[in-house]
Order: sequence, then structure tokens, then C-alpha cells
Amino acid sequence: MTNNDILIRLRYALDIKDMDMVQIFKLGGVDVTLEEVKKMLTKPKDDYDYEDIDEDEDFKRCTNETLEKFFNGLITFKRGPKPGQTGFPPLTREHMNNQLLKKVKIALVLTSEDIIDIIAEAGVTITKGEVGALLRKEGHKNYKECGDKYARNFLKGLAIKYRG
Repeated sequence: MTNNDILIRLRYALDIKDMDMVQIFKLGGVDVTLEEVKKMLTKPKDDYDYEDIDEDEDFKRCTNETLEKFFNGLITFKRGPKPGQTGFPPLTREHMNNQLLKKVKIALVLTSEDIIDIIAEAGVTITKGEVGALLRKEGHKNYKECGDKYARNFLKGLAIKYRG
């Protein structure tokens, strides 16, 4: 899954309006216009090889840094600013699917059991140990990189839970 796919699916699952997307990016430290957000939320005409697609007047690539800042902004948007926090949290450069699980878990105040239930809504079974491994810090001996299967089904389960 590309970063743009994650952004599109998360926006749909949580029913986030376009102007709220602009505000979330701003809370994360990224100044984007409504037009730029719409370009990020548009699938490219030819997504055969995402890495080779040139940005054009209808498409804007969402980088890892931009997506992580969006996740940080989502946490602030949903929970409010952290007491005593000035500035923005440092970027971690972890795998984006793991970031998705961690940051959305924080933003929506989810437990590991909630994540298991959300993924189960999409028809996939995951154990508490596997969820724990996906939520660990990169470099930890039990850390596991989150594959597209879990990320896609987590977003699908969120859509079922929050929209269905």
C-alpha cells in the first residue's frame, strides 16, 4: 500500500472532511492547501509503478515524513495538545504500516483488544502477541514489521466500525 492509499482509506474510515484534513496536517506541522490535500487524496491515473509516477496537476505524492506528520496531527486533532508540549514530536522513520497502527491507536484511544476486534471486523484473525509485536519499537527483539494485509484490514475494519 502506498502512503496515498493509507491517507485515502483512513480519511474514508474516519469520515474526515477536507477542511479537517488541512487542519490535521497543520497540527502536525505541514502547511498544505485544500487543493494539495485533494491531490493527495486522488489516485494517480496510472498507478502501475507508484515510485515512477510523476506528480502532475491532478496528483501529489504523500511522503513518509508528510504521512507521519499527518498521524501526529491526527492525535492532536482527536485528543488535544499534549500538556507541556511545545513544537512537534520527533519523526521516527519506522515502517508506515506500523506507524498507522500505533498513531491511530493513540488518536482513537484504542487498546490492543480493540485492534484485534477491528481487524476481526474485516474477517482476519490476529493474536494479542502479534498485535504487541506490531506495536513494539523498531529494533526491539520482538518487533515485527506490519504487512499490507494487516494495515489494509485494519483500515477496512475501522470503516466498518465507524461508518457501518
